[in-house]
Amino acid sequence: MTTLQFKNVYVQSSGCAVGPLEKAGPLGEYFTNAFSDNYCEESTFEKAERRLIKEAVSDTLKKGKLTTHDIALAYGGDLINQCASSNYFAKDLKVPFVSLYGACSTSALAMGHAAIAVEHLQMKHVLAFTSSHTATAERQFRYPNEYGTQKKETTTSTVTGAGAVVLGSKPAAIAVTAFTIGQVIDWNFSDANDMGRAMVPAAYDTLMTHFKDMNRTFDDYDLVVTGDLSKLGYAMLSDLCLKQRFQLDNKLNDCGLMIYDVNNQPIFCGGSGCACSMVVTVSKLFDLLQSKRMKRILLIATGALLTPVILAQKEAIPCVAHAICFERKDA
Repeated sequence: MTTLQFKNVYVQSSGCAVGPLEKAGPLGEYFTNAFSDNYCEESTFEKAERRLIKEAVSDTLKKGKLTTHDIALAYGGDLINQCASSNYFAKDLKVPFVSLYGACSTSALAMGHAAIAVEHLQMKHVLAFTSSHTATAERQFRYPNEYGTQKKETTTSTVTGAGAVVLGSKPAAIAVTAFTIGQVIDWNFSDANDMGRAMVPAAYDTLMTHFKDMNRTFDDYDLVVTGDLSKLGYAMLSDLCLKQRFQLDNKLNDCGLMIYDVNNQPIFCGGSGCACSMVVTVSKLFDLLQSKRMKRILLIATGALLTPVILAQKEAIPCVAHAICFERKDA
């Protein structure tokens, strides 16, 4: 059984910060911290990504009436080599810190570990954050934007943003009730410009594992949301679920399709990145729970574990997905 269940883990506070394209999207009303350009008032894109983390974490602590002295442990991660954005931010945070890398699944990975620390290590407040930036990710995995390289229509666009949550044992409106740790899955996809479909097998495997471990189906959730499967990957996952005779009933969605207007914004096949699932979760998904429009939501954060060097050696892209269950707890 790879699903851990929690009895006393609650979202104490959360926050996020985004770039201009995200603010202009369908969820723009939820993003109160947004920058007018991708430099985020900094001199480099790498510094800009750290600024996004700083704004998201500061917002989270402020909402929870907390300071860094109240944080017992922090988990964070991003897409850059050696988790540079997270580690460089953490040196100023001055709290015990663990950097995590799960590609775009890092959001659920960080929140899951934070939940474990609260439930089993009895820590009062644990911080989890992730970030991504379209320019730093392009430079890391593809080509710098300045090159003007043509992109395939199957490409996803990295979300510029950061999100953070503080978990604790004090009862609150939203509880973290389960964390399903995914396996690394490889179905021999090797197209770095179509990572949405590459991640579908991992998302499907984790979803089926979660359903089996919890003895649940789609009927037990108001919404099941994947991280960043793109239009193509979302359609592929839907087909796999329908073949297993699941009734979706509009309960399946994808964060990368929620954060952007896929038909009218220049984002190709959808959004992606560590921040994609994180900022959608702390904005839209948490609002659905807090406003009592939904009771239980499952987030399946998906990550393509590619490295440009091994990809150039013609190997496939292994992928992973981790799931977090959020539930509304009525007073």
